[in-house]
Amino acid sequence: MANHKSAKKRSVQSKAKNVVNTQYLSKIRSNLNKFSSSLKANNSEEIQNSLREVNSIMAKAVKKGILKKQYMSRKLSSLSNQIKKN
Repeated sequence: MANHKSAKKRSVQSKAKNVVNTQYLSKIRSNLNKFSSSLKANNSEEIQNSLREVNSIMAKAVKKGILKKQYMSRKLSSLSNQIKKN
């Protein structure tokens, strides 16, 4: 356990950030699963909506520093390629 006041504060802050980051990553994973299920169902309107949701939540995660911009770009590109192949 931390011995200094600043180390204790840092521990509390990191736990709070961990909770928020986990929530964001969970939202991203669930939206990606929704996208893949709509892709399998071949529903074009639902595919576009789910891609928009994935883009939105990933952009927010990049803005907060949870994800890297390059990861988001690569992921969205691969999802767009999946739509084109389908």
